[in-house]
Formats: sequence, structure tokens, C-alpha cells
Amino acid sequence: MPDDLKSGRIVIVGASLAGLRAAEALREQGFTGSLTVVGDEPHPPYDRPPLSKQVLLGQATADTTGLPMRRDPDAEWRLGVRATGVDPLAKRVLLEDGESLPYDRLLITTGTRARPWPNPDEAALDGVFTLRTREDAGGLAERLAAGPERVLVIGGGFTGSEIASACRELGLEVTVAERGPAPLVGALGGTLSKLAAVMHRNHGVDLRTGVTVTALHGNGSFTGAQLSDGSRVDADVCVVALGAVRNVEWLAEAGLAAGPRGIACDAGCRAFTMYGIVTDDVFAAGDVSRFPHPLFGYQMLSLEHWGNAVEQAEVAAHNMVSPGPLRRPHLAIPTFWSTQFGLNIKSVGVPTYSDHVVIAQGSLEARRLAMVYGYKGRVTAAVTVDMAKSLDYYRHLIETAAPFPPPPGAADRAIAADVPVPSEVPDPSVLYHGPTVALTGYLPDRRLTVVPPAR
Repeated sequence: MPDDLKSGRIVIVGASLAGLRAAEALREQGFTGSLTVVGDEPHPPYDRPPLSKQVLLGQATADTTGLPMRRDPDAEWRLGVRATGVDPLAKRVLLEDGESLPYDRLLITTGTRARPWPNPDEAALDGVFTLRTREDAGGLAERLAAGPERVLVIGGGFTGSEIASACRELGLEVTVAERGPAPLVGALGGTLSKLAAVMHRNHGVDLRTGVTVTALHGNGSFTGAQLSDGSRVDADVCVVALGAVRNVEWLAEAGLAAGPRGIACDAGCRAFTMYGIVTDDVFAAGDVSRFPHPLFGYQMLSLEHWGNAVEQAEVAAHNMVSPGPLRRPHLAIPTFWSTQFGLNIKSVGVPTYSDHVVIAQGSLEARRLAMVYGYKGRVTAAVTVDMAKSLDYYRHLIETAAPFPPPPGAADRAIAADVPVPSEVPDPSVLYHGPTVALTGYLPDRRLTVVPPAR
């Protein structure tokens, strides 16, 4: 690595939100060396949240979701080419076209992809979609605009729920199949998921919970699905919303702590090797990373959040061009939002890191509330429904490790909050959808191999 951290060669693999914001931040931090951004999609970086909302509703087209550049990062963009590996000794990124890119520092922002339907033949039926890319959204929006008789959504997480909401707004019949007891239960726990189930059904969704889809039917084109309870759903469009897969397979031989839960890194975004040794030249940010957070028991957090991708990318960029004493940690509180069935849902903290919840403002009946989550007597998260202005207050409680249940403060009631009840966060393995913030603990993703001593 050059003595001057502001020069040299930096390669960013992953040309989406985190990759773009990191490239911009590197220049803002004074980096003057060569900067290359590699992306497997042919498009410049674009925004993904509108794909399940405005694009499906016909309010925007998929090709208008490009992310604005805050400044020209003066980078070489290698788009439409996939990275296939990293040689950490030669310090080169290998590309599928046979070329390799030398680097002094590498930032991995490869994010996630949609989890596919497990049966490839059924997944290939015309009318079966996942939703992750511009092409996915454009194709699905076109099919929805054609007015299908019924849409089947497999998975009741945030993406599946947003798709179902868009279908109902378009006047389409929709069935949601969820393996768990309710929509959003993996992300928000049992109490709020009951409200989610009511909202689905009140808006005309045919919600099936506690069931799995055992087969997709069709002869070339999708015609319906078989469920585990013996019933059949006839539909002409199917959206598979089974969560995300982290894009780490290309790192299998790189010697990094990369596995199904992402790339483990320290709070400064430096990647760990598979032996738990921190690197000084490989960094990770965004959905593909997992990192320790002191407010949540130093659990390794794995986030699929827009805001986290931006904030972590900026921390990574700063640390890539700063000497050790000037590096800073990524300690932002996870924040997430979703709009569905006319409700605005916002979350701060880690709802899955909880044992009890309490409704601190509003009520389930009013469908306007602030729910606070606690773990072992302190506040760890809050979720608001159509009450987003209260979120900053609860963020402060999380940051200051305030006691749970919280005292009256921002509350719109004169009396103390309701009696805490168990948060009922289920094991993600029993769901079709997972949390938007996953606690990944310290479990290794793969067996370690014995490294022979140097000769």
C-alpha cells in the first residue's frame, strides 16, 4: 500500500447505492488515485425501493430510477461484467472476461439478489417473477398493467407485502402465502404482525398463513400453485418474495470470512479473513456486510437497509484513506421504512433484539401507534405506524440505553405506557421472510482449513 493513503488504486466491486456513495465519498475525502467501479448489471447505479412501489403502480418506469450523483466520482465504470474472485496475495480482482484489476485497497459492496424459487423448471414458467432488478420490475409492472385475473405472492415480508399492496391499489385480486403465522412477523414480532394481517385482509388480500407452496403449475405459462394444506390457488402471475441471498459466492477462494450471512467486518468496515484476522486493504459495506454493534450486544448485524448502505459506505470510504487513529466506527442506529396499504411503517433499532414490547403511543385499533421494544430491561428498538415524527425520540432512548419500558415523554397519553408483552420474535427458519435486521451471532459460515506452514 502506498504511504500516501490519498493516492494509489482503489477498486469497488458492486455498482449500486453503497458503491456509488463510497466512490463519491472517496473523492470528497481527498482521494486522488485511480478509482474503478465494477458492476454485473449493465446500468449505472439505480434506486431499488421504487421498484416495489412507484414502478409497479405505473407512477414511474424502471429506467427512471437512476440514482443522482452528488458529485462526479471520476471513476472508471466497468458495468455489465461480473467479478469472479479476488487474489489477496497478488492484490487483484478477477473478472469473468478474463481480465484482472490490480488494487491497493478493495471495497466490496456486492449487495444481495432475490432468493429464487427452488425448483428451476417451475421458476422458469412464464409469469413467475422475483423482484430485485430494473428488468424484474419492468417485466412485472408490464404484466400487472395487463390486468391478470389473480396474482400469487409467495412470502409476507416487506417486499411481498408492498407488492400485494400495489396489486390491490391497481384493483387486482391477490393471494399472499406465508409460512409463518402472519405477515411481517419476522421483522416486527407477533403484536404488530397481527395489525399487518388485519390490514391485508381489510384491503381484500386473500391471506394464507401457516402454509407453504409445494408446487407451481403450468405448461409453459404459470397457471396456479399447490399449497401444503391441500388447497390450490389459480393465478396467472406469481411473485416469489422469499428474501435475499448475499452475493458472496465469488469470494469462495478469497480467504475472507464470507458466507451465507455476508462478509464479516469490524466496526470500521475492514473485512475479516476466515481466521478472524482483520485486513487492512479489504473493506465491505452495505447489504453484503455484517458488523458488530455495541448497542446490540456486539452481535454481528446484517442489514438490508437503504440508509445503512449510504452511511456504512461513507464510513468505509473515510477509513480507506485515513490512518488508523483517524478512522471512525460505523455505529449508526438501523433505520427502515415501508409504505403499504396506506400505512407508513418506520423502524429504528433492532426489533428482533428484544424480549418484550409495549405500545407507548396510540393503539392497534387506531392503526396509529409507536411500539417500543426492549431487551433485558433496556430499549432496543421502536416501530411507528403513521407516527414517524416520534421516531427521533425513540432513537435517543436506544442510543442512551434507556430503561425499558420507557417513561412517558413523547407519549401522547397522560398515563404510562401499556403493560409490556412478549415480543414473539420467531425463529426465521419457520418463515418465508426474514428480519430486515438479522442478528448473525458468531457462528462460522464454513469450516476452517489448515494452512500449511510457510517453507
